[in-house]
Amino acid sequence: MMVKVPLNQKISIVTPSFNQRKFIEAALESVRSQDYPTVEHFIIDGGSTDGTVEYLESLSGKPEWNHVVWRSEPDEGQSDALNKGFRMASGDIVGWLNSDDRYRPGCFDVVAKAFAERTADIFYGDTTWIDENNNLLKIRREIHFSRFVMLYHRVLCIPTTATFFRRRIFEAGNFVDPQYQYSMDLEFFLRLGSLGYRFHHISALLADFRWHLGSKSSVYFSRQFAERDRILPLYSPIFKNSWPIALNKTILRIVRMAAAIRYWGEKLIRGFYFDKISDIDAVEGTK
Repeated sequence: MMVKVPLNQKISIVTPSFNQRKFIEAALESVRSQDYPTVEHFIIDGGSTDGTVEYLESLSGKPEWNHVVWRSEPDEGQSDALNKGFRMASGDIVGWLNSDDRYRPGCFDVVAKAFAERTADIFYGDTTWIDENNNLLKIRREIHFSRFVMLYHRVLCIPTTATFFRRRIFEAGNFVDPQYQYSMDLEFFLRLGSLGYRFHHISALLADFRWHLGSKSSVYFSRQFAERDRILPLYSPIFKNSWPIALNKTILRIVRMAAAIRYWGEKLIRGFYFDKISDIDAVEGTK
């Protein structure tokens, strides 16, 4: 059970949005319903034409939505929208919530407690996967932070929808690289790690990641992998050696296999495959 603690850390949430009227209401409600005392929520919309703007306009003047700040204008994509929001954020803790995802009840209390008790710079938790009709698909527990796994495994082990940052990261001038539109989260995390920022895993279900036919994860997975391959040489020590290309590729295949074994092996050892969707309330926040 998640324990509520009296903390005064302000939380800022940034939500990039474009034509997600079907889901954005649930995303906003998941922030409002946290009942956390000091929250601001920035909606950075790229000029939606599906009713999103009209919905956001309908919130104006309602006291329960005073924490919401939104703008709708053409932008250069999700990365550009995120950076606009990160620059506006004034909270001690900053979260990244995509417009088709949502936070789980009690998320902010757990996150604030983690930030108060530990000195890490980036915290990430576990998620559930849901479909477009809010049906639970699976529980996804994450492993303790491993830069090796993050760099070489084909699946990003840090879910952005359950990730929170100390504001000092952005105050130091660190933002998402706008040249990336599919794996920008991976590049951002690798860059922060290379700069010495520390990651910590929170063993609790913090958010619902929505898997649906219109999401980037399902529509553009091949582009994500292609972008990931462009990012890898920037941070991998393998590519810093002047070995023959064929040898580089062989070594890369080996380390990717090792990363996969490390990732799935820890999940197996820690019993992450024994969670059942029907038991989600019983397991929530207990690992």
